[in-house]
Amino acid sequence: METQDTLPPIQRTQLFKAPIQKVWTAIATAEGLNAWFMPNDFEPVVGHAFKIDAGPFGMQPCLVKEIEVQRRIVFEWGTEWTITIELEDKGDNQTSCTLTHSGWRVDGMTEFNMPHSLVRDTMDKGWVGIVAKLGSYVEA
Repeated sequence: METQDTLPPIQRTQLFKAPIQKVWTAIATAEGLNAWFMPNDFEPVVGHAFKIDAGPFGMQPCLVKEIEVQRRIVFEWGTEWTITIELEDKGDNQTSCTLTHSGWRVDGMTEFNMPHSLVRDTMDKGWVGIVAKLGSYVEA
């Protein structure tokens, strides 16, 4: 939900030539997330606190907020961001995947003292490659 003090969420949707179960495993397991996103200790359990290794930005705290098996995962990233990944079975071994990165504030600053407006633009471009990497992983 956008208000005057928020920036629009980043949203990427891609159709993968892969069955939904394979895509689900790629987004709902630590091993799967490690293959296309970042090293982590994720578990698909609501309330599970986990960390992702964001390289130069260090270990980032996350918290699983929602799990809807083979449909949706929502987790908090840090103190302000929310990552939502939604899957839709399109039949014929095809799965639509929508990733949404929300929580961007107009006046927001990261813990590294970088304005959300700047980081959002960088992450917007970054998610293009990350979602493509997910596609390559599940279509292999």
